[in-house]
Amino acid sequence: MAHTFEELLAKQRAADEAHTRVLELRDAYGPPTQEGGWNEPQRETYETAWRAWRDLDRDLGQTVTEYAKAERTTRAEVEAELRRTLPDPEVQWHRREG
Repeated sequence: MAHTFEELLAKQRAADEAHTRVLELRDAYGPPTQEGGWNEPQRETYETAWRAWRDLDRDLGQTVTEYAKAERTTRAEVEAELRRTLPDPEVQWHRREG
């Protein structure tokens, strides 16, 4: 199946939003190993958010690989172009927190 760069951007945005949600939850809940730890609703919420991010990221990776192959380029080049367009949420989060 042929993919467009716009499709890749949409998938990257969705994965980034899910990643940001995981970062927000981790920040709000604190480390799971802290005294008292997370309660069950927190654990379930975090695990659900983490699974959503993982699944979206896996789907993105497969799509990037297919796109790179169709465009006769490398996956790394496609990923770099995506990151030039959309900044990495982990980097943005650390800048915000710093």
